[in-house]
Amino acid sequence: MSKAVIVDASPLIILLKSDLENILPEIFEEVFLPETVREEILSGREDDIAKQKLPYLSWLKIPSPLIFSKNIEDYNLGKGETAVLNLALEIPEAKIILDDHAARKCAKDLQIPFIGTGGLLILAKQKGLISTVSEALTRVQNEGLWLSDAIIEMLKEKAGE
Repeated sequence: MSKAVIVDASPLIILLKSDLENILPEIFEEVFLPETVREEILSGREDDIAKQKLPYLSWLKIPSPLIFSKNIEDYNLGKGETAVLNLALEIPEAKIILDDHAARKCAKDLQIPFIGTGGLLILAKQKGLISTVSEALTRVQNEGLWLSDAIIEMLKEKAGE
């Protein structure tokens, strides 16, 4: 497993709202959140729990990517996903956490390793950070992560549940 991870807005927001954000520094030695993604989360409504909790995550490293790949730009992704993928080019040893389908396609095409929120939950269970993937999946779904029944079953099966 990679020692570093770069996280996109949607997975981090879901983890924050589900009180599961602390699995990130328990699994990875370094957790990067591009400045653009931080700004995106902080631009939320005042009562948004993710916006309220984000400033207190002292383990987050907040760089701005210096590389801007034309290949990534051609995918016409959101600013956050573009920043995550560009930062991944600068930190090739890092894995990225993405749930956005178009961003995942870009990562796959550019051979940038990624996992989704569901894969992260499997890692958390393997490390003993959560007792069941099923319960964690329910929590993240209750906070807005949409997963098909087939994906849920596949994740539970991978987790041995």
